[in-house]
Amino acid sequence: MVPVEQSLTTGMDKGSHHHCHHLPESALQAQRGTQCSVVGLNKRFGTYHALSDVSFSSIPGEILGLIGPNGAGKSTLLECVTGLLPVDSGTVSWQGNELSPIERKQFFWFQPDDILPFAGQQIRTTLSYFRRIHGGSASDLKQLINGLELASVLAKPLQTLSKGYRRRVLLALALLSRQPLLLLDEPFDGFDLRQSLTVMDLLRRWKQDRTLVLSIHQLTEAEKICDRFLLLDQGRVLGIGTLVELGKQAGLSHGATLEEVFLAIT
Repeated sequence: MVPVEQSLTTGMDKGSHHHCHHLPESALQAQRGTQCSVVGLNKRFGTYHALSDVSFSSIPGEILGLIGPNGAGKSTLLECVTGLLPVDSGTVSWQGNELSPIERKQFFWFQPDDILPFAGQQIRTTLSYFRRIHGGSASDLKQLINGLELASVLAKPLQTLSKGYRRRVLLALALLSRQPLLLLDEPFDGFDLRQSLTVMDLLRRWKQDRTLVLSIHQLTEAEKICDRFLLLDQGRVLGIGTLVELGKQAGLSHGATLEEVFLAIT
């Protein structure tokens, strides 16, 4: 388990920008500069090339989806970007300044797939602890508990919950954090369609002006929430852009779905 404490800072931005729609393409293009820039990441496990020359940048305030089949390298990429896995080559920068792995925790909150922080503690205790560390208000926490429908499990330990409820608790912890870039590995895994749509809406309302990088293998979910997409397959970037931009790259007509674009590019 990756220690969540590695990513903790104090304080929490107040307020919330309530927008529930994708950023328009013109707004994305007009955003000033880039935020996180990844250049030439390479990662090998023995002779296996898990990541091959991966480069991309995030735009401030966007939701960027890492899209690819199981085994594409999505989780490995997130772990390398956050510094949890050493790379063979490549750099990670924030607003033009290259970051060492230890410096990245000031800017990045990474939520691995299936982590269980403080697994034996009551959910109420863990959430209150995180709220105090990050300087959030009691009303902030109450809204998250209501929005993620956690009231019925507050007295239970995290390790006893179903996969779906574990995901909800982890999302609450991520949204209580202060870091400007949240990297979430498979945040919708374990949810049914209704729950996924509810959580998508909550993510957009609660992220404030922060940037989200989400690893998602369900293309229909990704298409509904992400502003741009990074298509990854066998450790290589096949394309990055809005759905319209990727559709043009694939030579498809306007209105193509993400699944159609991914199949055409791969």
